[in-house]
Amino acid sequence: MFDYIIVGAGSAGCVLAHRLTENPQVKVLLLEAGGPDTRQEIHIPAAFSKLFKSDCDWAYHTEPQAGLNGRKLFWPRGKTLGGSSSINAMIYIRGHARDYDHWETLGNSGWGYRDVLPFFKKSEHQERGPSEFHGVGGPLNVADLRTVNPTAQAFVEAGAEIGLARNSDFNGAQQEGVGLYQVTQKNGRRHSTAAGFLKPALKRPNLTVYTQAQVTGLVLEKGRAVGVNYVRQGQAATARAEREVILSGGAINSPQLLMLSGIGPADELRRHGIDVRVDLPGVGQNLQDHLLQAVCYECTQPVTLASAEKLGNIINYLLFRKGPLSSNVGEGGAFVKSSLAEAVPDLQFLFGAVYYVNHGFTKVEGHGFTIAPVLVQPKSAGFLRLASADPLAAPVIEPNYCQVASDLKILVEGVKLARSIGQAKAFDKFRGAERFPGSQAKTDAELAEYVRNTVETLYHPVGTCKMGTDEMAVTDSELRVRGVAGLRVVDASVMPTIVNGNTNAPTIMIAEKAAALMNR
Repeated sequence: MFDYIIVGAGSAGCVLAHRLTENPQVKVLLLEAGGPDTRQEIHIPAAFSKLFKSDCDWAYHTEPQAGLNGRKLFWPRGKTLGGSSSINAMIYIRGHARDYDHWETLGNSGWGYRDVLPFFKKSEHQERGPSEFHGVGGPLNVADLRTVNPTAQAFVEAGAEIGLARNSDFNGAQQEGVGLYQVTQKNGRRHSTAAGFLKPALKRPNLTVYTQAQVTGLVLEKGRAVGVNYVRQGQAATARAEREVILSGGAINSPQLLMLSGIGPADELRRHGIDVRVDLPGVGQNLQDHLLQAVCYECTQPVTLASAEKLGNIINYLLFRKGPLSSNVGEGGAFVKSSLAEAVPDLQFLFGAVYYVNHGFTKVEGHGFTIAPVLVQPKSAGFLRLASADPLAAPVIEPNYCQVASDLKILVEGVKLARSIGQAKAFDKFRGAERFPGSQAKTDAELAEYVRNTVETLYHPVGTCKMGTDEMAVTDSELRVRGVAGLRVVDASVMPTIVNGNTNAPTIMIAEKAAALMNR
């Protein structure tokens, strides 16, 4: 018998396992459907895209998107210790302070920026040192890049040249501006939540971790979650929890498991022959994500990541953990307001010394770089539902991308701004021809068609078990599932609205706060 069972050893689950087992009297079982994080591509920063469609990836796909000319989009999600923090681009971004203040206005007491900042700081070991906004001594190492590509430096200069303010800390007093990203790395290696939070806790006798253990359903008795059923090494098993079951499977797997267990929209559950235990219409709804649009240029100098795997660079990395293999691929960035922006930037930019084309699956010959606007305040939202009652079947993912017209308009503005940055003098010594979309795409209509044909996810799905007080809320402000005792959801799915930037650091914060609530 365990006190807590955590389903999913991802960005949130590893944090919970670490924090809950700090109390030696508490016994915790952590179940992960994937395997251990032993693949070398996990730990070499620039190699992360090689993990897509591997055994470390759930490799989901959306439904055909009406707003994107019927395309199905590929959604990688981490399936290993560390979850998506083991396959992401390691960018450390918290979002905008107003994101959290907005959560509070939606009825989520204790989630304002002043409330969550201490938990961001608690998790962090900021290599630059402590400050009003940053902490030291936490399990997660946050660092500047050890080697910055010269084209990334040119991107920052180009942004300043066209009037963007320089910003050395997007997580400080001001989000807006242009600069280099900080990353979750330590000594040139990825610092996932598995590395930072889970590995130090593994030596504790009160923590049990099972990999290759896929949870197939919750055990519910008299309105309470008392355990889980799972399959490991071909064998079905049950584990029981004295205090709580915590779902940390992310925005896809957590609502899927709730529905498989009879918790969700009643009509949807009955359609698959699942007994309705709790009618919660919001489970799987409110799906939000960020879209990224690549604008790519040929590079006239052989300085990009296209040559990252040359022998000299490999030796440099193995000996010193420096050079292009230590790159997170998205080195430079910016937060900018479009003409449609309200109080906060609605565009984020990623810069990489590589062609961002089809998640890296389509190889473009030669050297190139990409300036990519990201829609960080999408108005479109979608849903997730079961494809069948089979717990091993992927769910139906319908994000409804660009169903709201302003989303497409902002992305078109982003493409035009990316071109302005790309044409700045700072890029003169590197810039060749515009490869994508190419000079033939001139009008807004042509650029909109380019977006519909090529835009991709930035891998940030959230919101499908949102916290709140309205009838579509799945969890309350302490992340307890409505209508079921002893059950919480702790991951990105509880976000009522998507944050203004990358979602990994906010997910870690959510888990830090949840652990504090449970440890009271």
